[in-house]
Amino acid sequence: MGRDIKAIIKEMTLEEKAGMCSGKDFWRLKSVERLGIPEVMVSDGPHGLRKQAETGDHLGINDSIEAVCFPTACATACSFDRELLKEMGTAIGNECQAENLSVILGPAVNIKRSPLCGRNFEYFSEDPYLAGQMASAHIQGVQSQGVGTSLKHFAANNQEYRRMTCSSEVSKQALREIYLAAFETPVKEAQPKTVMCSYNKINGTFASEDPWLLTEVLRKEWGFEGYVVSDWGAVNDRVEGLKAGLELEMPSSGGTNDKKIVEAVKNGTLSEDVLDRAVERILQVIFDFVDHRKNAVWDREKDHSLAQKIEEESAVLLKNEGILPLCPEKKTAFIGLFAKKPRYQGGGSSHIHSYKVASALEEARKFADVVYAQGYDVKEDKREDALVKEAVEAARGSDYAVIFAGLPDSFESEGYDRSHMRLPDCQNALIEEVLNVQPNTVVVLHNGSPVEMPWADRVKGILEMYLGGQAVGAAAVNLLYGHSNPCGKLAETIPFHLEDNPSHLNFPGDGKTVHYQEGIYVGYRYYDKKNMPVRYPFGYGLSYTTFAYKNLRLDRETMKDTDTLTVTLTVENTGDRPGKEIVELYVSSPNQSVRPVRELKHFAKVFLQPGQEKDVTMTLDKRSFAQYSEELHDWYVPTGVYQIQIGRSSRDLVLEAPVTVESTAVLAMEIDANTTVGDLMRNPKTSSFLQTQLKQIQETLGGEEKKEESDAAKEAVTDEMNQAMMDSMPLRAFRSFNGMTNEALEELMEALRKLG
Repeated sequence: MGRDIKAIIKEMTLEEKAGMCSGKDFWRLKSVERLGIPEVMVSDGPHGLRKQAETGDHLGINDSIEAVCFPTACATACSFDRELLKEMGTAIGNECQAENLSVILGPAVNIKRSPLCGRNFEYFSEDPYLAGQMASAHIQGVQSQGVGTSLKHFAANNQEYRRMTCSSEVSKQALREIYLAAFETPVKEAQPKTVMCSYNKINGTFASEDPWLLTEVLRKEWGFEGYVVSDWGAVNDRVEGLKAGLELEMPSSGGTNDKKIVEAVKNGTLSEDVLDRAVERILQVIFDFVDHRKNAVWDREKDHSLAQKIEEESAVLLKNEGILPLCPEKKTAFIGLFAKKPRYQGGGSSHIHSYKVASALEEARKFADVVYAQGYDVKEDKREDALVKEAVEAARGSDYAVIFAGLPDSFESEGYDRSHMRLPDCQNALIEEVLNVQPNTVVVLHNGSPVEMPWADRVKGILEMYLGGQAVGAAAVNLLYGHSNPCGKLAETIPFHLEDNPSHLNFPGDGKTVHYQEGIYVGYRYYDKKNMPVRYPFGYGLSYTTFAYKNLRLDRETMKDTDTLTVTLTVENTGDRPGKEIVELYVSSPNQSVRPVRELKHFAKVFLQPGQEKDVTMTLDKRSFAQYSEELHDWYVPTGVYQIQIGRSSRDLVLEAPVTVESTAVLAMEIDANTTVGDLMRNPKTSSFLQTQLKQIQETLGGEEKKEESDAAKEAVTDEMNQAMMDSMPLRAFRSFNGMTNEALEELMEALRKLG
């Protein structure tokens, strides 16, 4: 339906326009009935609907409608499967249509800077490329149904502690390469209808009133077309926010900020054109939903089955010493409360009122010989001797023990961060007690972020389910008994200890500021750079079959940074079961002194029957090789030889090939007396000239031929030492070491400036 939105806005009063820029209540936007502007509703997400029909709240205190809880982002990211995320998004979009919801709030792409962030279960990864790809697919799925998404929380919101006021102090390079990159891809590729700005400040400025963030970057650079909505209660100064590019304040401010907007327009401190532009963007999204309304049928059973499928493809098999798959005829002890009442989602605004929950215990008992012992309670972290004794006896009398462990709701949630990376002490103690009587033990984990595993070397199997949605129990059983083949890989590194994490000394800050001192070295970029042992590396995951990689081909050996590179390899299933393999492509920069060892730049998931092989093709562009230059204020590809690396994880590389990339951009060189000889020699524009000058200086100052040096002199001053000292020598040192006059030095620098 064609609408003249500008004409509608001209008919609106100033008060009506101001009113459109804030919610009617917790979840609904205002209507203007006389102009045909309808009331629309939004809902929390991102892994299911948290529609609150009556009393609204932001943190899940009040009940919402019964819905389907899909696996959370911490799980789905491990699928490395764009099509799977799109399928999930499509189902959620259909559910929104059935419930008349115009926008679902999500996905969330904040980077997992620390394992302690209480909201990590809602976030995809420590890697911005993976997070961006997963979010893009999710958004495309939801919005294919005529429903909007809200990409959140923009930006650098990586903790819960003092999240509403704390300032994230982060360099421009780290901000661009790590924290903004996860938003950039979905904005450019999937064009979410809305973007939600975060609570926090970024380098001293609230995200909700930062024109550089909301206008310069989001709109002018990335081409965002929708509206920006505040996180619930994130507005600091409503008028300044509107000027910066924050169109919609949620929830309602009860008219307080509407009046401030009206007053600002009347007194000239806010241009009415800015207000009109904000209203236009909001109305465009409202009418886009209204014009794509359809009579959707919400089949909860169908979506429950989809949730199970997604979780089976997302769970990560971390360890298997021949114990899995389990034999259903052999007696197995299912130990742990989570076997009967699984923890499958996190607390806070994304908490779904699930219409059904499948437990591992009830699913396994349909076909397998299983006994159950509770083992622990989650009300408090306290060892219950009677429960432990019951569990030990069950394990002793069985062929296998499967312990369902994980983090209770009290350990991780929106609103607060974790204080440590351990499982509850009572669970760790239970695992050790069971291992003392039953060596054939498997641990199944239900957690939203990594946990330390002091027992990992003793158990024979570890299956990481993360927070896998309402069908997690059925998915776990299918994986444990081999009805499904594990194919997930870790979207984050699992370190041995919390103290190993690169942000450890700077998380969560002093309450006023938090310094991102680790810069771009987040997650595996840090661990791999330090060659630090980790429990399980980024990208790691096992299968019940095996895969071989071979025949890596690049379609060119040299390229300009404006070209694309096509990478092809062959993958073969060398085992005896059908399975899916995730092929990870990393790029290693030639400038290793200041860059990560390698960075994920592509991935592909391939299904293979036993003995089958397929070619996998991936394409790289400029951004696959680029780093952010604070000097250029842009992306820059240094000329050099890059390594294309194919891995099973960031630590397990199986194929490698070089490609030479030539930069089409030249960094302007500022030359002064402190510019070093080495930098000038590495600049193709100045190197030849400087070489000639150095030779002339040497001839001029050399005088008579040098006397033959003694052995002692040769030992004192080696060629290597001379080369190193010359490389780091500033031009001003020519006055001291070569006797150059100030006038001659100025002439030399001026000549170099003309070249550089």
